[in-house]
Amino acid sequence: MQNLETLNQLLTEFYDKMSSWEQSVVKETGYSLAQVHTIEVLGVHGAMRMKELADKLGITTGTLTVQVDKLVAAKLMERFPHPNDRRAIVVGLTEAGQAIHRHHNQLHLDLVKDITRHFDEGQEALLISCLSKMNREF
Repeated sequence: MQNLETLNQLLTEFYDKMSSWEQSVVKETGYSLAQVHTIEVLGVHGAMRMKELADKLGITTGTLTVQVDKLVAAKLMERFPHPNDRRAIVVGLTEAGQAIHRHHNQLHLDLVKDITRHFDEGQEALLISCLSKMNREF
């Protein structure tokens, strides 16, 4: 039970620190955290249907529509018809949106490099294994 308590405390502390870091980084962009997360998902997975994107973000399509409207107005995203389904709308990043994704992704990579700088290859592999297992539980 002690390990569970310690793990809970450490994961909560890490989440809080990561969230704080993310908020400070996103604040500099002038976009909301939700908007940057939307850009992030599209940057990693490419253009997709609104429903798929909403599912990946864990939000409703109605909430997503508000974000997408703002990102389209900012010329960071674009909407276009699905090539095989006339009823579906696909959203994707513009070049400006892709540039924001690349910059934000590089900030993440720099952070990971910094906080794991004292890890050896075995520790990195173990962390990857543990986080992968934890992510599969969600």
